[in-house]
Amino acid sequence: GPQCREVRKQNSSEWCRFVRSSPDCRLEGGFLDYLDGVFCAFPPRLLPLAVTLYALWLLYLFIILGVTAEKFFCPNLSAISTNLKLSHNVAVFSLTCPLHGVTFLAFGNGAPDVFSAVVAFSDPRTAGLALGAVFGAGVFVTTVVAGGIALVKPFTAASRPFLRDVIFYMVAVFLTFMVLYFGRITLGEALGYLGLYVFYVLAVVLCTWLHRRQRQEGLAQPGPWEPEVPTDAEEHESSGTNNGDYGEEYRPLLPTQETSLHILTSALSPLDYRKWRRKPWYWRLFKVFRMPVELLLLLTVPVVDPDKEDLNWKRPLNCLHILTSPLICILTLKSGTYGLYQIQGVFPVWGLVILVGFVLAFITFITTSNEEPPKYHCVFAFLGFLASAMWINAAATELVNILRTLGIIFQLSNTVLGLTLLAWGNSVGDTFSDLTMARQGYPRMAFSACFGGIIFNILVGVGLGCLLQMSSSQPVVKLEPDSLLVWILAGALGLSLVFSFVSVPAQCFQLGKAYGVCLILYYLAFLCVALLTEFRVIHLSTI
Repeated sequence: GPQCREVRKQNSSEWCRFVRSSPDCRLEGGFLDYLDGVFCAFPPRLLPLAVTLYALWLLYLFIILGVTAEKFFCPNLSAISTNLKLSHNVAVFSLTCPLHGVTFLAFGNGAPDVFSAVVAFSDPRTAGLALGAVFGAGVFVTTVVAGGIALVKPFTAASRPFLRDVIFYMVAVFLTFMVLYFGRITLGEALGYLGLYVFYVLAVVLCTWLHRRQRQEGLAQPGPWEPEVPTDAEEHESSGTNNGDYGEEYRPLLPTQETSLHILTSALSPLDYRKWRRKPWYWRLFKVFRMPVELLLLLTVPVVDPDKEDLNWKRPLNCLHILTSPLICILTLKSGTYGLYQIQGVFPVWGLVILVGFVLAFITFITTSNEEPPKYHCVFAFLGFLASAMWINAAATELVNILRTLGIIFQLSNTVLGLTLLAWGNSVGDTFSDLTMARQGYPRMAFSACFGGIIFNILVGVGLGCLLQMSSSQPVVKLEPDSLLVWILAGALGLSLVFSFVSVPAQCFQLGKAYGVCLILYYLAFLCVALLTEFRVIHLSTI
């Protein structure tokens, strides 16, 4: 059939018919048909209005992804790792127990990136979006974020971890370069990506173990390569402001029996009034936007918090979760196709889930108390992990579809949308958390988080995305670089890594403002070249 991109070349009265008749215009998965919406629901002269609404919805989807990952996905991951007896210290400071840092923390931070990459790879038409996002976020984080850290707080980098991460990342980029050159990924190569990540995790564990042994034998003085881990006192100080916000003063002296209804209403309120009063207006405005998402997530995703005495056990709400979490999982899986399936054409699957959930919730409510979490409370961490992962997956699917629609409206390639909008949107959270960490006096940790996180995104995003696509249709995934742009992207990422690999040791690992400015200028230059290539100002002359 004709390419969907051709739609804007048609007469405006033909748009709707073209979109509905062209098989290329069907969006995979997702709850909303954005193409049909923009070309059929809105008359052609209202196209700017439709685009504005889509842009706002796109921003809101990034907020949904961020809130879900930060407040629901990561806490449950950390609770699961505590139950699996992985050292918990790592969840907060990812360098004491390396395994946890490079797996759980990276997975928590990279969840939105990896989910959107997997969703984009699942359809050959949007694979360019995934490549753009994985490479684009790589260039962004290794230049703008790393440069920002050096500007905010000049520091001495940890030499061995830095060299190890950069070398692994270069290998990952080289692998992807080869895959693009041959234009396909086979099963072996996809498994190779995941294997390389496992190898990276083992290398990190081995390095840390060797380092610790040297220190115990007194060979290695804690030198500039030492990962700096704050002491417990500092840790409490930095995290003390957000757990309960001076809750001690306000606590009643005598323990009171709270009614179930009171527990439910206080657990469902996404606002902390004491915090609200102290915060500036822009924080409050952002909070108002986030509140509907937070309320919906509080209703459907249980959170187990190992740091609280009661492990965040809220009996009435957790019993409600037994009903809502599985329901959300079944309704968001493949955009509801399984949830709406009729068993023998009579009874819908969602009805069965509600029935079973109701019975289990009722039993749980009768057999537990408000004060004491039950023995099996850790099961809620797995349930919350699954439900928040399904939410992130659903939001990522909508995100990929809306970006594809914007690409068709503006006649932009998927790659350029991936390297700009998708890469920026997914990196906003990392940028803020890394810069805040640097400002609080841990620039070295923030710097290694830059590289560790992206290795996870590229290897797991590409590897898993292609594996899932293979399982469904064909044993080989075709990756045709749709333009010169993909090569510029891969080249820019490789070059930025080589630049850091050469210049950081040359400065004896002392990273200052000059290094930061160079990296940010490099990113701006790369962005100019990428956009000029997209708009055909720079192009290869065909002989």
